Amino acid sequence: MANKQQKRDRIHKFTLKAALVLVSTFVIVFFLPRSGKFSYDYSVDKPWRYGQLIATFKFPIYKDDAVVKHERDSVLRGFQPYYNLDEEEEKKMLKNLYTTKLDEWKFQHANIYVKHIAEMLVEIYGKGVINADEFDKLTASGIKSIRVVKNNEAVVVPLSEVYTTRSAYEHIMKSDSGGYSKVVLQRLNLFELLAANLKYDKVKSENTKNDLLSSVSLASGIVQSGQKIIDRGEIVTRETYNILRSYEREADKHVASEENISYSLIAQSVFVFCLLLILVSFLNLFRRDYFDKVRSVFLLFALLDLFCVAASLMVSHKIMHIFVLPCTMLPIIIRIFMDSRTAFMFHCAMVIIISLTLSASYEFLFLQLITGMIAIQTLRELSQRSQIIRTAFIILLSYIVFYASYEVIIEGDITKVDTHTFVYFFINCILLLFTYPLLYLLEKLFGFISDVTLVELSNNNNPLLQRMSEIAPGTFQHSMQVANLASEVARKIGARAQLVRTGALYHDIGKMERPVFFTENQSGISPHKHLTPQKSAEVIIAHVANGLALANKNNLPDSIKRFIATHHGLGMAKYFYITYKNEHPDEEVDKSLFTYPGPNPATKEEAILMMADSVEAASRSLPEYTEDSISNLVDKIIDGQVSDGFFRECDITFRDIETAKEILKEKLKTIYHTRISYPELNDFATV
Repeated sequence: MANKQQKRDRIHKFTLKAALVLVSTFVIVFFLPRSGKFSYDYSVDKPWRYGQLIATFKFPIYKDDAVVKHERDSVLRGFQPYYNLDEEEEKKMLKNLYTTKLDEWKFQHANIYVKHIAEMLVEIYGKGVINADEFDKLTASGIKSIRVVKNNEAVVVPLSEVYTTRSAYEHIMKSDSGGYSKVVLQRLNLFELLAANLKYDKVKSENTKNDLLSSVSLASGIVQSGQKIIDRGEIVTRETYNILRSYEREADKHVASEENISYSLIAQSVFVFCLLLILVSFLNLFRRDYFDKVRSVFLLFALLDLFCVAASLMVSHKIMHIFVLPCTMLPIIIRIFMDSRTAFMFHCAMVIIISLTLSASYEFLFLQLITGMIAIQTLRELSQRSQIIRTAFIILLSYIVFYASYEVIIEGDITKVDTHTFVYFFINCILLLFTYPLLYLLEKLFGFISDVTLVELSNNNNPLLQRMSEIAPGTFQHSMQVANLASEVARKIGARAQLVRTGALYHDIGKMERPVFFTENQSGISPHKHLTPQKSAEVIIAHVANGLALANKNNLPDSIKRFIATHHGLGMAKYFYITYKNEHPDEEVDKSLFTYPGPNPATKEEAILMMADSVEAASRSLPEYTEDSISNLVDKIIDGQVSDGFFRECDITFRDIETAKEILKEKLKTIYHTRISYPELNDFATV
């Protein structure tokens, strides 16, 4: 039944990890620019910072937008829009004049005025009346004449000879030279007889306009496939700028074709998926402890996705320069929470994926790989905020030094180093300072623990530790000694010293529930004299469960709880087990009554604490402290733990165990001030 459950758990974890890889592949590829996309950064009168650029296809050199606009404006000045002459409008107004107006005008010589106005209307409508707003627009556009269509024949008419209703009215008013009274004409409300009879012909006009615009060429030349466009260090002139802009425009069209998008999408998916599989294989082979934890794998791929997507968006939308992105933040975070090899592997994968978004990726690859290595080595452990500032400063100097060196190697001239790039490096390192608050957020989201948090927890002013020093002072002193021993061993064998130290300080907090039952807190009288061996074992073993309960109550991190649970592993309370066995020699003993709940240590740090805890506790009962007695004690205890299989589930080696034994021996000798044994005088010696 247990095997089936383990198998189901393995299948469940495998499914989650496979889904995580597939989702990461989808997210990264979704945001990646399709391959072949033109993503160079350039501007007029600035040097070309990339390698030699060769045209991969034939394309036209498009004119500058301002030039095209000027040419189009020049052509449109000769544009003559079409207007249809509506003859019915003239007939309608004349009819209105001879019927309605003639009946209304009751003054002397009205007939003479009607005849005169009719003649004027025929003249005005013959030349054409246009809407006043349209007339103003035509004038503002610089159009000098229009084409008036009458009886399917288009006649060019100067715009100055066409009337608006206002200009037509003014023309009639000026006709008083024939003896017609202007005062009389003003009283006749002649505006009612004036209306536009020139109707805009949109179809003909737009066709003519498009024909004129099409005569303006958008290109000023052709670049052949294989032709050199620009080389590194050359200044981008206005002419070269237009060529580059034209190449970018045509390259985007080329990439945008459905066939090219499909091929690019497939290629990118395969590339990214295979790269992620390499990372998974690395974790499975070399970092099994991370690989077996879904949260660890999730954090690694979440960070990878975050930086790759950010880089893709920056390149696609041209948001600042790619060097602004603080790529070294990823290896720093992974190094703090995990280890150097994992940090470097994921940093390499991130840099390779981001390089897919760049047209010229050599500088980026070169700088990011180097600064990533420097970041990992500079910030191995984070215990103070100032370390982040120091690391950011070192990375800034590394960027500047290696970038300038690379530029001089390529160009052979230090004056050609683009110092504007240094500004991007400075912004990069300012953003790198946000690693500190981001670590706190990741700790809360994923349950990891950084050295900063460990240092805070190991402060003796912590309320829980203060309480232990008051309630169980002997246990507190024991924990301090174990912390010193374990951290020294951790430093020597490459484990996390601060994690072991903090775990050691809290591993026995469960003893605070019943401190008097533990030897280090007793003052000559032991309450176990009044208890049976089973009950005594129950009380002693309970300090593990009590410690976990206190840890949960005080919100201690999971990694610290692991030390509480594993510092005795699945070992036994041997003193009480042997006592019971001696008292009941013929009785079958239930070992589970004397066995700690465990589990056994699963990490190198947990194994170190188990060794240091057992050795330190046992050393207190030695009758005498000599080199031999301490050495024999350490060997006996740790060899017994190895033979009992306590370290089978963690990655500690026999060499690490031997190193740990030597360090514990030396430390205990120093603590108990052992002296060397003086030699005895042989019988045959003479004074």
